[in-house]
Amino acid sequence: MMKALKEWATVITALENGDQTVLLRKGGILETASGFQVEDKKFALFPTYEHQDNSSLKSQFYRYLADVREQKPRDGFNRIASYAEVLAEHDLSSMQTIEKLSDFHIWSESYVVERMNWMPQKPMTAIFLKVYKISPVEIPVLPEYHGCKSWIELNVKDEPGSAVLNEADLQQRLSEFRSIVN
Repeated sequence: MMKALKEWATVITALENGDQTVLLRKGGILETASGFQVEDKKFALFPTYEHQDNSSLKSQFYRYLADVREQKPRDGFNRIASYAEVLAEHDLSSMQTIEKLSDFHIWSESYVVERMNWMPQKPMTAIFLKVYKISPVEIPVLPEYHGCKSWIELNVKDEPGSAVLNEADLQQRLSEFRSIVN
């Protein structure tokens, strides 16, 4: 068994291509009391296909949404093609700090503002990830995977993958991230 984080398929595509290294999360609707919590330092990335549209993305990443819609797995199944390791996490309440992280993600400024304004008393969690590509595995979508929750348990084995970014690029971005959030 391995924990998996449910995330937009478009964002997972960006993570797998090295265009995104930071997730900004507040938690799903079912997590309003606690807010978002990182439940494991290493987890599979579980693509979701709801709630994403071009207005949530920077225009140069619209193609990722188009690709995701064209390559969606067959009904009742999902495709796991990557996992991530948390290298740093930081709770942020300052919009100015979050704006400085723009190069680390594909979200539009208006979408980031919308997320910040949802439950404004809760901080945004910025999570810096090292992403690994693995051989894609098709899995059945079980009833317990549904709902607006961030974390699920998958019956997949932890297998070695290849890092999306080389170590020098990753460390340079991580250092830049830390200088912004600290």
